[in-house]
Amino acid sequence: MELRSNALKIGNDRAWHRSLLKSMGYTDDEIKRPWVGVAVPTNEILPGHFHLNQVADAVKAGIRSAGGLPIGFPTIGICDGLAMGHMGMKYPLPSREHIANTVEIMANAHQMDALVLITNCDKIIPGMIMAALRLNIPAIMVSGGPMLAIRHGKEDVDISTVGRASGKLAAGLIDKKELDILEEKGCPTVGSCSGMFTANTMNCAAEAMGFSLGGSGTIPAVYAERLRLAKDTGRAIMDLVEADIRPKDIITKEAIVNAATVDMALGGSSNTVLHLPAIAHEAGLTLDLEEFNRISERTPHLCNMSPAGPHHLQDLYEAGGVYAVMRELRKKDLLNLDCVTVTGQSIGKNIEREYPVIERDDVIKQINKPYHQEGSLAILSGNICPEHAVCKRTAIPEKMWNFTGTARCFDSEEEASEAVYSGKVQKGDVVVIRYEGPIGGPGMRENHLTTAALVGMGLGEDVALITDGRFSGATRGPAIGHISPEAAAGGPIAIVKDGDKISIDIYERKINLELKDAEIKERLKNWKKPAPKVKEGYLALYSKLVTSASTGAVFKDI
Repeated sequence: MELRSNALKIGNDRAWHRSLLKSMGYTDDEIKRPWVGVAVPTNEILPGHFHLNQVADAVKAGIRSAGGLPIGFPTIGICDGLAMGHMGMKYPLPSREHIANTVEIMANAHQMDALVLITNCDKIIPGMIMAALRLNIPAIMVSGGPMLAIRHGKEDVDISTVGRASGKLAAGLIDKKELDILEEKGCPTVGSCSGMFTANTMNCAAEAMGFSLGGSGTIPAVYAERLRLAKDTGRAIMDLVEADIRPKDIITKEAIVNAATVDMALGGSSNTVLHLPAIAHEAGLTLDLEEFNRISERTPHLCNMSPAGPHHLQDLYEAGGVYAVMRELRKKDLLNLDCVTVTGQSIGKNIEREYPVIERDDVIKQINKPYHQEGSLAILSGNICPEHAVCKRTAIPEKMWNFTGTARCFDSEEEASEAVYSGKVQKGDVVVIRYEGPIGGPGMRENHLTTAALVGMGLGEDVALITDGRFSGATRGPAIGHISPEAAAGGPIAIVKDGDKISIDIYERKINLELKDAEIKERLKNWKKPAPKVKEGYLALYSKLVTSASTGAVFKDI
C-alpha cells in the first residue's frame, strides 16, 4: 500500500518534518519505515489500564521486529467502577465519542499508516473500534486482559460481589468485617474486572469479529502470555500493512452478527446493545435492535459467567476462550466462518487453533445441553418504550420473568438509591429511574449501585427496576434499561406516576404501563420538559448532539 506517512517524510521540502522527528532520536532508517500509531490509554486510576504501558512496550517490540516504526500516543480512559454512583458516571458513555475523535485526530494529523489500538475497559473498546472504521487504515486491537478472581469461602469473588455486599450490610445480612474482607479481595490484580461485564464482553466481541488475535479477550492481564500476545499483535499489524487489509474489510455486517451471537452465548453485558450498533454505524451499516432478538432466539446460552453465574474470565480462558465457544456454535451453523480477520485468514480458519486448555467442561456447555435454549439478551417493546428497552434476562430470576408491580418513580439514581437503602422500596414495587438517558442524564449513567442494593438487601426477586439509563455489565437481578424514547425526549416513561401498574413479560418480550391509550396521550400532552441538568462543558454539548439509546447513542448526522 502507498504509505500515508510519505506526505511528511519524502522530498527536500520535508526536511523541516524530518528535522522535527530527529529531535526525538528517530533515525533515517526508522523514519523511512511504515508509521504505526500505538494508541495507549494508560493512566493511574483505571485498574484495567494501569499496566498498559507494559503491554505497549511489547507491542512496539513486535512492530520494530517486523520493520515498522511504532509511535505511541495517549487517549483517555474512565473507570466506570470509580465513576459509579455520583455525577462522574455521566461521563463514561460520552467518552466513547471523545476517544474515537482523539484517535482520528492523532492518526490523521500525523498521517499514520496503521494503528495498534491497546485497550481494556468499557467505552474505550468501542471508541477505538469506531475510530478504526472511521479512518479505515490497517488496524488491530489488543486488550490488556482481565483481572483474576479470587476464592473466598466456597466461591470466587469479584467487584460485583463487593457491590452486593454493601446492600447485605445495610440489610443486616453480613457484618462490617465481612464487607472489609470482600473489599480487600474483590480486585486482587490489575486488569478489566473479572466477570463478563461490559469490558470483557466487548473484548470478547472484538475477538469474535476478527479484529484482534485469538486470546485477546480472555488471557488474564497478569499472565506472561499477555505480553507474548502483544508482541504477536505488533508483528501482525505489519502483515496487515503489507496485505492492505483494512477495518472495513474485517468489520462487516456478518462479523458484527458473529460478535452478537458469541455475546448471546457468553451471557454478555446489555451495553453491547449500545456499542455494536454504534460500531455498525461507523462502518456504514445498520444493526437494529430487533436483530438482537432474532440472534438471541437462535443462539443457546452456553456460559454461566459472573454476575449471573459462578465463572470468571480466567475460567473461560482455561476452557479454551472465545474460539472454543465459537467452535461449539459452529456445530449448529450459527456463525459466518468466511469473515476475514486480522490474521489475513478467515475466522473459520482461526478458530481451528486449539489452545492448550485445562479440563474445564463445566465452563462451556455443549450446544445441545445449554444453560438456556436462547441467548442472554432480550429486546422488549411496549407502550412505555415505543423504541424498545433492553434486559439481560439470564441475570433475572425466572420468577420475575412475568411480573406486575407498582411504580415508584425517581428522577435520578441518587433518589432511588436513597429510597432503597432507607427501606422505602417494598416487595412488589417497580422502581422507575428516569431523566438518566443520553440526553437527560446527560450521558446515560449506569444505575448499578441501585440494582446492587436491591439484590444485596434481598429484594432481587421481588422488585423490578426500569430506567432510561443503563446498567453495568456487573448488574444482576430484574433490571430493564435503555427505555426509549427517554424521558427528556418526551418518552412515556416521563409520565409514569407513583402507584401506576407496570407489567413485565420477559417470555413475550413485553413491558407495558397499565393505562388506557387515552390517559397516556393526555399525560404526554400535559408533560413539560424540565431544565437540563448540565448547562455547560462537554456534557452540555453532548446532550445536544447525541441520539437515542435505540440507535446506539451515536451523534446526529451532520
